[in-house]
Amino acid sequence: MIDERHKSALIEILGEKGVVTDQAGMAAYEIGARYDRGRAAAVLRPGTTAEVSACVAYCVREHIALVPQSGNTGLVSGSTPDASGSQVVVSLDRMTRLFDLDIDDRSLRVDAGTRLSDINGRLEQSGLFFPIDLGADPRIGGMLATNTGGSRFLRYGDVRMNTLGVKVVLADEPGTVVDLMSGLRKNNTGVDWKQLFVGTSGAFGIVTECVLNLERLPRQVSTAYLVPRAGAAVMPLLRMMEQRLGSYLSAFEGMSGNAVAAALAHVPSLRNPFQNGDIPAYVILTEISRSWAPREGEQPLDAVLETVLAEIWEDDGAPLANAFVGPAHEMWALRHALSEGVKHAGRLLAFDLSFRRADVLAFCEWMKAELPHKCAGVDSFDFGHIGDGGVHFNLVVRNADQVDDAFEKWLRDWVYSVAVDRFGGSFSAEHGVGRKNQAYYDRYTPQESKNLAAGLKRLTSPGSLGSVCFG
Repeated sequence: MIDERHKSALIEILGEKGVVTDQAGMAAYEIGARYDRGRAAAVLRPGTTAEVSACVAYCVREHIALVPQSGNTGLVSGSTPDASGSQVVVSLDRMTRLFDLDIDDRSLRVDAGTRLSDINGRLEQSGLFFPIDLGADPRIGGMLATNTGGSRFLRYGDVRMNTLGVKVVLADEPGTVVDLMSGLRKNNTGVDWKQLFVGTSGAFGIVTECVLNLERLPRQVSTAYLVPRAGAAVMPLLRMMEQRLGSYLSAFEGMSGNAVAAALAHVPSLRNPFQNGDIPAYVILTEISRSWAPREGEQPLDAVLETVLAEIWEDDGAPLANAFVGPAHEMWALRHALSEGVKHAGRLLAFDLSFRRADVLAFCEWMKAELPHKCAGVDSFDFGHIGDGGVHFNLVVRNADQVDDAFEKWLRDWVYSVAVDRFGGSFSAEHGVGRKNQAYYDRYTPQESKNLAAGLKRLTSPGSLGSVCFG
């Protein structure tokens, strides 16, 4: 797949273990997390920033297209090669050596190939964590490239808000290394260049190292399932929770009854927590937390949550139909099983959308009313981060044979047009931009923004880098 001259040159730069060209060895780098598969010309596995720089510089000079890849857990074909067989994957999976914890600064310098689970596993004994809660286990470079959010965005924000510094290799002929690793929390001396490389899918450069903000690990947690009286009651309920709980509130996750049923069916070890096994049409998982150990005389968090729910229950026009506090590990186990459950419910067409908070349920209910008229045999299995306006709007087609390229394109076009044009939302809340939604970036992004992005691309990485064209 790659010329022997190029292969020899890259082996000289990276060594034998740093270059993969056999089909069996490349297979894991060619397959995405959801329905996508490409063909790589080769896979490069540098171990240091200097090696990334050297191999990128060589490929740019030789006009070889590059696709950066971190944990390969993305869902929009952003980190896998296309079907041409001409693109070289640059994998960060060997870049895991740097792990420099600064407890006083509450920050961590880490290589971009380090997995989220490894970061938090090693930080646990220090009472700290990187507060991006995800169902997958990505590598940190990919998390920066896609600006992931997660289930506790409401409390801690997204990756962008928790990135203090980056080191980046540009796709230019020298393979320029840009060191933005100062890690200062306050630095108002000009453009905050690190943000150029967060959420832009690797198009402007390959993040090789970063400085992360850390938070105190929660020492007390209380969770509850809330059943709203109707979709229109969700926002009043959230406002009441925020008013009464303030910064204690760390999650407010919506789950449709279809999604919950799919998770319970797929994972037999999960316990159905609902009375008589009757799953409500919509459920909210809420969490409150404290970062300190319980103190003598302090009201336990379960009691705090129960008191707040009782106050809401007694309010005129109470938005709650039912609520119960339960074990955090069981409640979150159900929430984290939703993705896999929905994936096994049928042929899945997944949408990662965001709206103004008040429009999330309005969109979902509008779509559910329209689906039977637009496309029979398609059901919605939505769940998401109501507290920050995000929703994973999943459509499951009961008859998989119904899904061909034309049907999928028609359905995606319709959903995105409703989300963006009718409700003013975004077609990508936290999955980034990949080949799967390039057409929607082209359609919905203002030309002025495209022009700016094209100029930044020429300035930073004029070589062929990434799977997205922002210009």
